[in-house]
Amino acid sequence: MRGDHEEDSGVRVGGDGIGGVRLAARRAKRGRTSLRSLIVSGSLSTAVLLGSGALWAIPNYAISQVKSVDAGTEASAPQGAMNILLVGLDKRDDLSRRQQNQLHLGREEGQRTDTMMVIHLSEDHTKVTVVSLPRDSWTEIPGYGTHKINAAYQYGGAKLAVRTVQEATGLKINHYVEVNILGFIDVVESLGGVTVCTPVPINDPKTKLDLQPGTYDLNGADALAYARTRATARSDLDRIDRQQQVISALMQKALSGGTLTNPAKLTGLVNSALKTLTVDDALKKDVLGLVGQLKDVSTDDVSFATVPLSDVNFTTPTKESAVLWDKKAAHELFQRIDSDQPLTGPTATASPKSSPKVSPSASASPALTVPPRRISVRVLNGTLITGLGARTKTALVEAGFMVPAPAGDTAKRDTTTTVVRYAKGREDSARTVAAAIPGSELREANVQGVEVIVGQTHNTVKKVKVAAEQPTATPSETATPATSAKTATENICKK
Repeated sequence: MRGDHEEDSGVRVGGDGIGGVRLAARRAKRGRTSLRSLIVSGSLSTAVLLGSGALWAIPNYAISQVKSVDAGTEASAPQGAMNILLVGLDKRDDLSRRQQNQLHLGREEGQRTDTMMVIHLSEDHTKVTVVSLPRDSWTEIPGYGTHKINAAYQYGGAKLAVRTVQEATGLKINHYVEVNILGFIDVVESLGGVTVCTPVPINDPKTKLDLQPGTYDLNGADALAYARTRATARSDLDRIDRQQQVISALMQKALSGGTLTNPAKLTGLVNSALKTLTVDDALKKDVLGLVGQLKDVSTDDVSFATVPLSDVNFTTPTKESAVLWDKKAAHELFQRIDSDQPLTGPTATASPKSSPKVSPSASASPALTVPPRRISVRVLNGTLITGLGARTKTALVEAGFMVPAPAGDTAKRDTTTTVVRYAKGREDSARTVAAAIPGSELREANVQGVEVIVGQTHNTVKKVKVAAEQPTATPSETATPATSAKTATENICKK
């Protein structure tokens, strides 16, 4: 065993109680790390497991790793609809001074919830809705006046956090899950990394994260930096979008056959996640029963939303920067959840397992489900027209698609009509691309992702809208749009 005086190739954070996370040396040296930011990502691993039911296969002994706390919650019937408050804590008291120095953390004491999500399970436990509550929400904390919602835990622990969220949302919280995020890196690594995509450039000097618009495969440390950065125009609100994107991507991997049928991967996933959890006493007794009911949930059955806001630049009486909820829209959102109504609209209420599969070439085109900003496209010029490929790439980028590579040329330059080719399983993305190039042909082919072979005709690009997508607020706007929900499937980045 190494002593404190010995050199280590990486940074190990904590023991069994902390999660035993190892940070790669190159990441540990990159800038100053804030535990408050790290906490954001820790909740992701928990949401993946609660949202996907990926724990259905774990043995009883693994549950012994989960800790419990009296959160003042009222457990629902095992088969009924339920609401779970998921929080991530900004807590550094348990870290030794050596660990704080290795992670470049301050020595502040105390703890606040830095991430809050309400997870709603439908009455039949076939649908999951995840609503992010912005950490800077200015709200009433019972007995303490008006503060940011993330201060509730600091004032009164799990019980006050639960009570505050119940009064703010009007929802009865049935269960409580508290997470230590330091296991997030291990969760990502146990799944072999995660695929993300950013529609805007990210340059964060604090973490040295520097990404141009595009799709990336990230390891655990880089995924942590991606989920925690606020170095974009909408700061914490953009970070919430990235968190939901990462949860969706991890959920897809957790549910894949490559994980569930691989004992080593499944064991690594379970061990990484469970040791980060603290749950209410009732849930501790029946974690396996709950997740067992969720084992058939897919990414199509999980929806994400954020509380609608009326002011994202509110200055509090104490001169803090905070956000205000749109009270009417927020009330409607939580009323729908309380009534067990899905948020993703009529087009998503039918389960894909019972819906007939519609071919992209069918005359009645299905609704578009994947927005351009989630799709990476390769462009090839199939004609002898000089510069046509480059012009098409520019037009696709202007229409919101990601085209990371320069336009190329096909071997034969005799394409008449523009063709959108796609790999098996990428029909959803290909439909969006084809809709942006009216008259183009759709073809499944042995290709990577989606590619456009530009032809002599039908090569004009137009902007398209996806039904489930709402316009994004600009930094100068003071309100967010009405409730916009997306399924995990729609959140997943496609190559």
